[in-house]
Amino acid sequence: MTTRIVFSGFGGQGVLTIGQMVATIAMRQGKEVTWMPSYGPEMRGGTANCAVIISDSTIGSPQIVSDIDVLCAMNQPSVDKFVPKMKSGGTVLYNSSLVPEGISRTDVKAFGIDATNIAANMGNLKVQNMVMLAGFLKETKLFTLDEIKAAMSEKFDGKADVIALNVAAIEKGM
Repeated sequence: MTTRIVFSGFGGQGVLTIGQMVATIAMRQGKEVTWMPSYGPEMRGGTANCAVIISDSTIGSPQIVSDIDVLCAMNQPSVDKFVPKMKSGGTVLYNSSLVPEGISRTDVKAFGIDATNIAANMGNLKVQNMVMLAGFLKETKLFTLDEIKAAMSEKFDGKADVIALNVAAIEKGM
């Protein structure tokens, strides 16, 4: 089985980080994985996305993802760019704080997650990606919360306060 995932948003929203974490967890599970980032030169505030492909069999080469199975869209430009590339029956998780109109396609499952507002209420907008990651975990069931915590401990090694804040955001997002 192969799952094609795109994480997309503005630079600084942490979409590359959650894509790396998902790729790391899949590798730990013994899956074949590719992670391909794409971002503009302005990084913060510009657009950023990454494609993650997870498979039980060899992936020939990193590739531009079309027929997306799962999309995590943190803003309206991401919805506009990637929802048309979704596979019928796919899953769209979108940041309803910044995409108030929702998703118009009726052949995909769409879930609004109030990621920016939840993070703001926690006092730190940097964790909106972790709120979205919680939605990803809940809807895809590709990983467990313990697997995410282990990947986070590796990614933020020695930063106990960052790990605690991110875990709190994931739990709030669930």
